[in-house]
Amino acid sequence: MRALLLKGGRVIDPAAKRNEICDVLIEDGIIRKVGKDLSADGAEVYDASGKIVAPGFIDMHTHLREPGQEAKEDFSSGSRAGAAGGYTTVATMPNTSPVVDTAALVTSLKKRAEDAAVIHIRIIGAVTKNQEGKELAELGDMVEAGAVAFSDDGHFDPSAKVLLSAYDYLVPFNKAIINHEEDNSLVEDGAMNEGHRSAMLGIKGRPIVAEDIAVARDIMLAEYAGAHVHVAHISSGRAVQLVREAKARGVRVTTEVTPHHLTMTDDLVDPANSATKVNPPLRSAKDVAAMVAGLLDGTIDMVVTDHSPHAREEKDREYIYAPSGFPGFETAFGVLMTDLVHTGRMALEVLIERMTWAPARIFQLDAGTLSPGTAADITVIDPELEWTVDEKKFYTRGSHSPFVGRRLKGKAVLTVVDGRIVMKDGVVIV
Repeated sequence: MRALLLKGGRVIDPAAKRNEICDVLIEDGIIRKVGKDLSADGAEVYDASGKIVAPGFIDMHTHLREPGQEAKEDFSSGSRAGAAGGYTTVATMPNTSPVVDTAALVTSLKKRAEDAAVIHIRIIGAVTKNQEGKELAELGDMVEAGAVAFSDDGHFDPSAKVLLSAYDYLVPFNKAIINHEEDNSLVEDGAMNEGHRSAMLGIKGRPIVAEDIAVARDIMLAEYAGAHVHVAHISSGRAVQLVREAKARGVRVTTEVTPHHLTMTDDLVDPANSATKVNPPLRSAKDVAAMVAGLLDGTIDMVVTDHSPHAREEKDREYIYAPSGFPGFETAFGVLMTDLVHTGRMALEVLIERMTWAPARIFQLDAGTLSPGTAADITVIDPELEWTVDEKKFYTRGSHSPFVGRRLKGKAVLTVVDGRIVMKDGVVIV
């Protein structure tokens, strides 16, 4: 493999507390040196002046739809979409067909990812068999097979007893359970946040207290068991405060937030456009402000996309019948740069930490840093690049995004995985 030299960029590496203009030398897929005035005979040189060189983005909450739902997405299309957005490692959720609830499935999906993907794909296993919330799945065997975490995402586990058993089982393995937090008995068939906007539109709402109750219960169970609970796609300001208080008590609780819950409110819900239908739903402006505050103060540990592509015919339906979710890889960083960094609400260094080192550290991944001797998974960012979201240029198979047509500022322009350039100037080249 030819050496690669990234010259003259501002290197931001939160793990090493580095923020300076320097060079990065990559040889044999490994970062060899980070410093000033580096050179290497025969190396490919990339001029990174005026750009940011950061660890590759990491997304611990995605839906790549394999096995069984490849019409929506697969490892090939999803990984290329990830590369286009600057991601070098993503973790895929187990709510597929069949559900990923056995070691054999974890093993086969890891092999499939090695064969088909252009970035690293990590596998999350189900907590319960078929995600039914009744009987524990093959947790220990899936750990041995390489599952990085466990989740019944898309489903709230109604039995506290079953979830407590899962916590107890996974404590010795030091693996987190990622919980979808909405009490089913309260949300039922609601399609958006319950509030003034839902009343005006005549759409049944999902009350925010459903999330608060679920978060409170699962934190208390984790505290009792001494387990690691990770709150998925948090959206409620009260839930953020519950996490903040639990962390202060020493509970092993972490959480994540999506770009849409950081930047969009339920006022944007349009019954004629199902792209805004997500789960949990878009909340109020007060809740969005609480998400930003929580991300800034570290209560919220990381940013995830909840990348959830659907086939066009599924989303082109009446709002209340359309499935929840939209693709997020290719828009996430641009939206956050535009709405948070360029508006002065968040420092770029903080955003990069929440998209790289934080998820790597929390989920024990060998990633998220530019330290010499580590794998060369790198994202180069042009913070000033202005571009318009065009679904016709997406690599994902999903096209319904509420950000289509938006003018954004800031974009990943180079993605390097194991020392190999996989995306350059928006084009995936492998």
